[in-house]
Amino acid sequence: MGLLKHIPNGWAKRLLSDAEKLTEDRIDEVLSEFLKDFKEDMLETRGWPASLSAYILSKAAINAFTRIMAKQYPNICINSVCPGFVKTDLNFNTGILTIDEGAESVVRLAMATNGSPSGHYFYRQEVSHF
Repeated sequence: MGLLKHIPNGWAKRLLSDAEKLTEDRIDEVLSEFLKDFKEDMLETRGWPASLSAYILSKAAINAFTRIMAKQYPNICINSVCPGFVKTDLNFNTGILTIDEGAESVVRLAMATNGSPSGHYFYRQEVSHF
């Protein structure tokens, strides 16, 4: 859900996708604009996701922040991960993966060795384009 393809707003997408110019201030700028539009009930008009908008934006911000942290701390392996749609109480057990299956991708990244990919977004156990 935190992929940029889920954010129709071209301005936000450009800011968050520019890995070379990405900063915490730019992430804050996108989130501030989103919150302003949210308060004014202008999400769809301004090109934000129509549903689950806050969730999608928060996940995209985490993915962007992951890139910043990985660049700032190159000796630490820092990634973000979506374990998939896991059956939990939160989704009334409607997920397709068991908790153990969902945990596999998270544990795999937690156990990553030196030199492993850093600054990436993983969907389950695969690197995914942000």
